[in-house]
Amino acid sequence: MTTHRIRVGIDVGGTFTDAVAVDATTLSLLGQVKVPTSHHHEDGVAHGIVEALDRLLQQVGRDPADVAFLAHGTTQATNALLEGDVATVGLIGIGTGPGAVLTRRLAALGRLELAPGKRLPLAYAHVADPDDASAVRAAVGQVTAAGAEVLVATEPFAVDRPEGERSVLEAARPAGLPMTAAHEITSLYGLHKRTRTAVVNAAILPRMLATADLVDASITKAGITAPLMVMRCDGGVMALDEMRRRPLLTVLSGPAAGVAGALMQERISEGVFLETGGTSTDISVVRRGKVAVRHATMLGRSSYLNALDVRTVGVGGGSMVRVDLTRGDQAHDSQGRGGQARVTAVGPRSAHIAGLPYACFADPDELRDAALATVRPMPDDPADYAVLDAAGGRYAITMTCAANALGRVPEGDFARCDQQVAKAAIAPLAAALGVDVPTAAARILDAGAEQVKSVVDKIVRDYRLDADTAVLVGGGGGAATVTPHLAVLTGMEGRIARHNEVISPIGVALALVREQIERIIPGATQEQILAVRAEAEQAVVAQGAAADGVEVEVTVDPQTSTVRAIATGATELRTQDRSHSADDSERLAAAAASLKTDPDRVRVLAGTPAHTVYGTEVRRRLRAPRHPVRVVDADGVVRLHASDAQVAATTVGAAPELLSNLVREATSYGDGGVRAPALRLLLGSRIADLSGVLEPQPLLALARSEMRDRAADEPVVAVVEVRS
Repeated sequence: MTTHRIRVGIDVGGTFTDAVAVDATTLSLLGQVKVPTSHHHEDGVAHGIVEALDRLLQQVGRDPADVAFLAHGTTQATNALLEGDVATVGLIGIGTGPGAVLTRRLAALGRLELAPGKRLPLAYAHVADPDDASAVRAAVGQVTAAGAEVLVATEPFAVDRPEGERSVLEAARPAGLPMTAAHEITSLYGLHKRTRTAVVNAAILPRMLATADLVDASITKAGITAPLMVMRCDGGVMALDEMRRRPLLTVLSGPAAGVAGALMQERISEGVFLETGGTSTDISVVRRGKVAVRHATMLGRSSYLNALDVRTVGVGGGSMVRVDLTRGDQAHDSQGRGGQARVTAVGPRSAHIAGLPYACFADPDELRDAALATVRPMPDDPADYAVLDAAGGRYAITMTCAANALGRVPEGDFARCDQQVAKAAIAPLAAALGVDVPTAAARILDAGAEQVKSVVDKIVRDYRLDADTAVLVGGGGGAATVTPHLAVLTGMEGRIARHNEVISPIGVALALVREQIERIIPGATQEQILAVRAEAEQAVVAQGAAADGVEVEVTVDPQTSTVRAIATGATELRTQDRSHSADDSERLAAAAASLKTDPDRVRVLAGTPAHTVYGTEVRRRLRAPRHPVRVVDADGVVRLHASDAQVAATTVGAAPELLSNLVREATSYGDGGVRAPALRLLLGSRIADLSGVLEPQPLLALARSEMRDRAADEPVVAVVEVRS
């Protein structure tokens, strides 16, 4: 029997470090371990990472040489900013005349508040001429005397003319401090925002460098030869050397690991991912097979950090129930018994923070003589949190108790308990409400899920998710307490991710190398757009991605003149085991279900070895018929959906002429200018998304670049949507 190599993902949390081993070919979970996060060890969190790795390899019976991919995600950068545990930054501004006025104002960045009572430690010095080495050395001496541990150089318009910032860093090199130039962190205009992003990056740089060195040395000592990757906040991973340059990319990477796991393991193409822990639920979006990313807000200010768009709600599996025992809606149960109490809310206080055990995990004898009471878990909390005072002590009534009482937690789930014990835990509250146990449990879940629903409803509207195909997928140890009930409330399809309790380390193990390049280019030409694309592609290849498998998505925003290229790729060419691929009938059924029509009304429009394109016709009164399309992969997963599209099958050799005609016919002209159609190409194992380009000629140039170096007889399918 062939033993496949493994991919290892390690997620460093605030309390525990989780590690998983995934088969590199089948992508199935082979093993998982949990160790305490080693914050206080002399090697810091690096010690816990190595300990988790050692235990994991022992558990799955593999050697270090079997590891094909190793990545870790960490909250260290996020925690450093939240706790104000950062290095003093020496900021050297450059400029004369009006430029000097602008850069001197940047000294005010020292007023940024990291944590209550803690401001960003910053020392500022100014140089007029960046080529004056003696002036630069004097400025470096000034900031180091003020305690600077890391240097940042910044100059107006350095995005276009970076020579000044580079000269300052070169002259400052003898000081021996870590250093960075603002233009290296982002190439977008806006001196203040660009410098603020660079300064925050620098503030965590020394600490992250030390951890990186320890982890790198420990992994090498352990005999791992696979390159060590680090989770980014946009759902991808980066090489360790890239993390050393831009540690800021690891901030807010915690939620990104979970949605990366859902995207890769659950194969979501459109939907909402909810990662539910004990205290909160992180809500993020997958739209058309991609995670939703936006510029993050840090320290109360917008930044140029591209991070997962995640919305957090203070509802989790351990969220405690809040009740009003003095008045209510006079609810009656089936026997006509009245109740004076009512459930008013769930959370934000959790049983974990309150230091109370969940009532549903108690032994039956411990719940004897249970009496309902209300408490103030923390000094500043309201005194309306429900608890049980029973023979075994005091217990919290939680969302997990309610979900188990209703049988919503599946067999084998992390949060599963004896349903009869859960019902006993809810019974005293049900009596106070004057209802039966299932009704009381449903009211608890209603109170919690409604808070999540308001955010989900907004995020669905914000991203205009396709209601026909969007799904709710729950991850995290508390997934069963929120997602199933939320599916009932919203009417959306909902499911709990496989191995939901370790979805984050799975996401780390399966994540792709990712890089995003942004440039402000007014009136960008085809050559300039292709150059940005090539830069992004080269960046992920330089970090270890296999060149043959790199995908690049390009967006050109005519309003802001921003050209953005996002490249992703695996560190090895994946040859996933297809022994369990879906057959024709299963793929047809998946397409019909997504199209919400009978399979008899669905037909195959085109296909490649990796994808099949299905379509149907929707007739509309007094309007032209609509032709919705679904692209289904070999596993039977809907990977692309279009509400009204034209599909054309051709070969690589014949594609340029065909695409030229299709684009010309589907391009619209109006007061808003020229709008080329949204074009996607099915090519090999990939779906090349070119929908971010609105101009016909750059669109066609990108299409040609996607097909370069491919055989002329290779099949290619175009999916074309006319923009309104």
